[in-house]
Amino acid sequence: MGFFDSLIRKNFEPLENLSGIVTDMHSHLIPGIDDGSKTIEESIDLVNKLIELGYKKIITTPHIMSDYYRNTEAGILAGLDTLRKALDEANIQIDISAAAEYYADFDFTQKIQKDKLLTFGNKYLLFEISYFSPPDSVEEIIFNIQTNGYKPVLAHPERYIYWHNKFEIYEKLKDRNVYFQLNINSLCGHYSLPVMKIAEKMIKNKMFEFVGSDTHNSNHILLIRESMKNPNLRKLVESGILINPDL
Repeated sequence: MGFFDSLIRKNFEPLENLSGIVTDMHSHLIPGIDDGSKTIEESIDLVNKLIELGYKKIITTPHIMSDYYRNTEAGILAGLDTLRKALDEANIQIDISAAAEYYADFDFTQKIQKDKLLTFGNKYLLFEISYFSPPDSVEEIIFNIQTNGYKPVLAHPERYIYWHNKFEIYEKLKDRNVYFQLNINSLCGHYSLPVMKIAEKMIKNKMFEFVGSDTHNSNHILLIRESMKNPNLRKLVESGILINPDL
């Protein structure tokens, strides 16, 4: 086998683990406060499984959504403290902290202006928008985030199907210095084949600075292992453009 044959074969080999990502910056591991883990035992199990995948650090991100998950920053940090104590008691060693996944609704706009929000790294702010219809003004949302000193990180942009045929919107958001976070499980077709295809296109266009597991339950861990077979994940992890390792 020649050099180029070896190179091509390597590019299509699945990742053995996710140690190259280092930090998982999107998950729902604090028990009982959103649609993620339900019990402290489940949280411990999920953390163990993430460690087995190769992660060295976890930033868990519960939902803050006014209509469904009325979490507060203080409540999330209290839940983090409980989880940390449980992990210590179980003798599980992992650097774990918390931010939040903010839903861009009216309350979010108010919170940006008056509250100290939960961020990660260098004031990165994770937010999501509706899956069903585009926001009235995503530009205004971004402007409010940036003018209040935060760096916007749009969660799983590949899942917003109303933009799939308007790829120029993704490009405009990048021009506005919006960071993009890929859900790993978008790469196994979990959300749909079109979501997987647009995720792969965005990887080829070097649009993702972050990748997250978005782990809610043990089924997501199984799906991550399937997604690791997608050569585009290896391409992204080895690209050098991910910020995850520096968090």
